[in-house]
Amino acid sequence: MPILRRDLLLATALLLATTGLAAAGPTLDRVKARGELVNVMVNDYPPFSYIGPDNVVIGMDVDIAKAVADRLGVGLRIETPAWEAIVGGNWQGRYDVCICSMSPTAQRAEVLDFVTHYYSSPAVLVVHKDDTRFQSHADMNGKRIGAGQGSTYEAFLNKQLTIDAPGAAPVVYPFESVEAQPNPSEEVLFQNLALGPGVRLDGIVGNYVTTYERIQAGGPFKIIGEPLYGEPNWVSVDKGDDEWNATIAGIIADLKADGTLAAISTKWVGADITKE
Repeated sequence: MPILRRDLLLATALLLATTGLAAAGPTLDRVKARGELVNVMVNDYPPFSYIGPDNVVIGMDVDIAKAVADRLGVGLRIETPAWEAIVGGNWQGRYDVCICSMSPTAQRAEVLDFVTHYYSSPAVLVVHKDDTRFQSHADMNGKRIGAGQGSTYEAFLNKQLTIDAPGAAPVVYPFESVEAQPNPSEEVLFQNLALGPGVRLDGIVGNYVTTYERIQAGGPFKIIGEPLYGEPNWVSVDKGDDEWNATIAGIIADLKADGTLAAISTKWVGADITKE
């Protein structure tokens, strides 16, 4: 099944709480034996995960992963492979969990389990601040629009996106076609857009929060119109360990209930975006 049902997760989490984490499957056994939780993410997605002044990955996703590791009683190790390696699944024990700003889609759910929602941030159209050609989303038509390679934003530009999450609204495409320009690095996309209107890119489709972060840092960008679509972000794991899925879902539920997620979100984003 592509996404575990919430009632099943809560029931299993309650069972685990009464019988102990030792019953939580082979992934937890591996994590406990290793003494650390391996969380996989990208390193150019501020404020969620990016390389800080000390040359280590910091951000909202990192702090949430640390909180999960603390609840498990282990340390945390961050791995940052290419995004395609993350969404491709079949991790073979290299990674334990992806608290990494991933949205559930039907294609990804074939190789990954999406265990629980932990924040939402909409997709937006970004252009250079001096570009006067864009008055609405319809002006994307025929333009060179960048997006992270393998991301939901690339799928959107190719008119192939379906958000596979409870309550997700159907995606509406405001253009006939665009010239999608995917790149494995979102940082490179924004560098290209900063060169000027139409120099290398006409626009980017990306996350509202990461875009706002770059605008606040002085980047020459602006957002056009309302959000393109809502984007829930879920914790994902490799397939094959339902007990581990329920353990992680239970910890995230606890972190929501006691205000930890809200505090981390407010620290990095300035608002609580962890509510469904």
